[in-house]
Amino acid sequence: MASSSEQGPFPKVSTFRDLLAWQAAKLLALEVLRACERPEMRRYYGLCDQLRRAAISVPSNIAEGNERGTNLDALRFLQIARGSLAELETQLELSRDFGSLPAADCDRMAPQVVRVGRLLGGLIKVRQARQTK
Repeated sequence: MASSSEQGPFPKVSTFRDLLAWQAAKLLALEVLRACERPEMRRYYGLCDQLRRAAISVPSNIAEGNERGTNLDALRFLQIARGSLAELETQLELSRDFGSLPAADCDRMAPQVVRVGRLLGGLIKVRQARQTK
């Protein structure tokens, strides 16, 4: 078995499930789904539908990109995931400001959004570096 120093700074990735960005995005999506299940959110069906779609899109696109055959495809799907994350962040802020989602919920999810964004940015940089080689 190789030591972590032999593997480099990052653990080996066998499937998309090994990606920290996917793991964090999945947890964020679950948090959003739970928030939309609250009884007080039922009257905001359209907003919840958009929140759910954007939240689910992030880990889904990370997974799809990782399973594509080329680095260029992977990069494209990571960019889509980043766009969906920005959409989700906007919708969470609107929900908080409008009062449809409690500020405490939005404040709890905000650091998760930042973390997913940073992890996605790191993945994109790695993929871009591969593309230029």
